[in-house]
Amino acid sequence: MNIVTEEKMKFTSADLELLPDNFNRYEIIDGELTMTRAPHWKHQTTIGRIYLALESWSIKTGKGRAVINPGLIFSDIDNVIPDLVWISKERLALSLDESGHLINAPELIVEVLSEGTENIRRDKEKKLKLYSNRGVQEYWIADWKMQSMEVYRRNQAKLELVKTLMIDDELTSPLLPDFSVLVNQIFA
Repeated sequence: MNIVTEEKMKFTSADLELLPDNFNRYEIIDGELTMTRAPHWKHQTTIGRIYLALESWSIKTGKGRAVINPGLIFSDIDNVIPDLVWISKERLALSLDESGHLINAPELIVEVLSEGTENIRRDKEKKLKLYSNRGVQEYWIADWKMQSMEVYRRNQAKLELVKTLMIDDELTSPLLPDFSVLVNQIFA
């Protein structure tokens, strides 16, 4: 009896260089290539409001930086573009490569769900696993359609869902002392 196994081709960072620069966003997670098109208007306004709250807090405290859509290269087969990251000044000083991409996990990553089953699965499963394995301390998933935020925090060696915030709740974080924003302001 012969057993045939199908070996999947793994994409690498070098493969990204060969793809067209056509305003699509290409990412690699565990060697699997994904592509997304320009996001919905509400996706972009949601990430903008979260960025504004995080960057305002960062400027006031001097503790770190918030950045929209940074390149995050964990390895040759894990190369992603999160919607938003927050990274402390100390970690940032050790985390940029010569091309200006992050090579170490930021403390916080935020993804805003895009429409489509595959996009949602990527953020809630594949990226959650990747970020958990790479040492991200917190992961927020914003859903502009449901006007909710899932908050994952590191417990031992993995990210776990600690709460789902709804429109009348307040978003805070132990990573960011005295940071708070009302969820209704994020989705206004």
